[in-house]
Amino acid sequence: MISIANQIELRHLHYFKVLAAELHYRKASELLFISQSALSQQIKQLEQILKVSLLDRSNKKVTLTDAGIIFYRDVQQVLNKVESAVIHLKLYKEGNTGQIGIGFVASAMESILPDLLKKFNSDCPNIKFQLDELSNSEQLVALQNESLDLGFMRSNTVPEGFASKKVFTETFSVVLPAYHPMVSAKFKHMGQFKDESFILFPNEQSQFYYQQIINLCADQGFVPKVAHRSIHAPTIFRLVENGMGLSIIPTSLASTDNPNIKFIELKEIPQQTALYAVWKTDSSNPALPYLLEMLPKG
Repeated sequence: MISIANQIELRHLHYFKVLAAELHYRKASELLFISQSALSQQIKQLEQILKVSLLDRSNKKVTLTDAGIIFYRDVQQVLNKVESAVIHLKLYKEGNTGQIGIGFVASAMESILPDLLKKFNSDCPNIKFQLDELSNSEQLVALQNESLDLGFMRSNTVPEGFASKKVFTETFSVVLPAYHPMVSAKFKHMGQFKDESFILFPNEQSQFYYQQIINLCADQGFVPKVAHRSIHAPTIFRLVENGMGLSIIPTSLASTDNPNIKFIELKEIPQQTALYAVWKTDSSNPALPYLLEMLPKG
């Protein structure tokens, strides 16, 4: 008897992955360049092989069943593995030896990443990088799905099966419009900004970092009035420039050619922000251990 796994073909998994992401037969079929009826037949065939319903098609709305949600997560990992295997083979044929997917918050590229990647490339020139700027939460999802091998984020709160290492520690800096009356010589504590509006990183994208900012203000007896949220430094700088509020960022990001904003480094406070490298402990990427050995101590 042929096992269930042997009856499933990669096209079944690919079709299901696209449909599960879109939850719309027409959109999915257009992305796959097949007809809606052909897509429907392939999904039904997959469900027959698995002997379980993956999609709920009631009320003309497509949703994943509980089984479909579980299967979708695993299918993403399987297809990522296949894609990784193809890439590794291609690199091998070209005389290279592997690829590492790296996710990072913007401040990592302004602090430790350039030197780390330069050093690694010097020692292991045949291992290539895939670099993606992502929030903390986005990195964890990508690491779980194995579309990333290593993340650089501002949190060491990671799920079971992950490891983390502090690689960089730095101060915070306040971002202000250039015309703001506060200057470094007059700055004493954050309480001087208690009546200002703030532009902060979204809590849901970086809970640990967000809470650090809240605590920093709470030490001076106030809760910051959050006017806007953004994870991107250029957006934050533009909002500050236009008088939409102040912001607090890692000092490594406090550099720009924009003459309409200025920075005050918070040197005399106990709070500092740390950058962590995060990876799955059971990662199958043979190139990853070489990079982990080069991580600095933060």
